[in-house]
Amino acid sequence: MGFFKRKKVLNSIATGNLIPLNKVADEVFSSKMLGNGFAISEHNGEVYSPLDGTITSIFPTKHAITLTDLKGESVLIHMGIDTVDLKGEGFDIFVTENQKVKKGDKLAKMDISFLKEKGKDSTIIIVTPESQAGELLLGEQIVTPKNQVFKL
Repeated sequence: MGFFKRKKVLNSIATGNLIPLNKVADEVFSSKMLGNGFAISEHNGEVYSPLDGTITSIFPTKHAITLTDLKGESVLIHMGIDTVDLKGEGFDIFVTENQKVKKGDKLAKMDISFLKEKGKDSTIIIVTPESQAGELLLGEQIVTPKNQVFKL
């Protein structure tokens, strides 16, 4: 009787180029070791919530945020590649752990110039650590946080 079961749809986390996970320049993500998902490249550094839920963790290095939706499923937003090395520099976080957020709420801002200066890739990656399921709803194109881009 799963006929009426609703699928979860994630919106884009930024305004930029939507790219499939397998094109991310980090094998841990591109091989889907951490789950399925998508990435946004060539963006302005503003990061938004892809769903309604709760902030369950903010990494001390500010480069990653975990959200849990209303059904208890998590998504990981990873800001940049190898940005853990920056120890929080270049990131402003606008939310706190246990805070409730709505789809489209601003979560963080990345300093793109600073990341470039430090030789870091600013691609934002979102994965579903508990699931390999899911599919992109759009091809490679420019998207905004109002666009639905990934269905679980």
